[in-house]
Amino acid sequence: MTGRWFIYGVLMIQALSALFFVSDIAASLLGIYLAPLPWEVRELLEIGATLGLLFGIGLGGMLLGRLLRERNLAQERLRRASGAFMDLLEERFGEWALTPAERDVALFAIKGMSTSEIAMLRATSEGTVKAQTNAIYRKAGVTGRPQLLSLFIDDLMRDDVTDQIRPRAAAAVPAGPTAVAA
Repeated sequence: MTGRWFIYGVLMIQALSALFFVSDIAASLLGIYLAPLPWEVRELLEIGATLGLLFGIGLGGMLLGRLLRERNLAQERLRRASGAFMDLLEERFGEWALTPAERDVALFAIKGMSTSEIAMLRATSEGTVKAQTNAIYRKAGVTGRPQLLSLFIDDLMRDDVTDQIRPRAAAAVPAGPTAVAA
């Protein structure tokens, strides 16, 4: 929270600095007479405004660098997740003993393509694609596309959910039966 107020403070200093320079130029251009400030005060204001703008540039550069690092980290995580998903697909396709054609059809189906789109991409008839999707569903033990996709989502989430549930479940379950004195 303090970082947010710091950034707001720097932005306020920048806004005041820009206002100082712009108002000075605007007054000169419009011929508005302002009572002159002592030169020492004016010099201090100009130095302060310049330092405020330079400080803002430095902070902006630091924030931009941090954002770029965070973006690169997010892209790397997405790349890893994508690779993990493809590994999971290959593993399941192998377990189900899908043929190469069925693997293609399954991948297109998981991507959300319609039967006609898959048939067009594979240069086969829609009947062939329907037969292949039925074989895929039978081998996977599901009844349709939503359940097929659900299998992969469940697999991807299983480790995270299990890790989160285990500590809570262990705390809720008593250690063992207690002996009651008769």
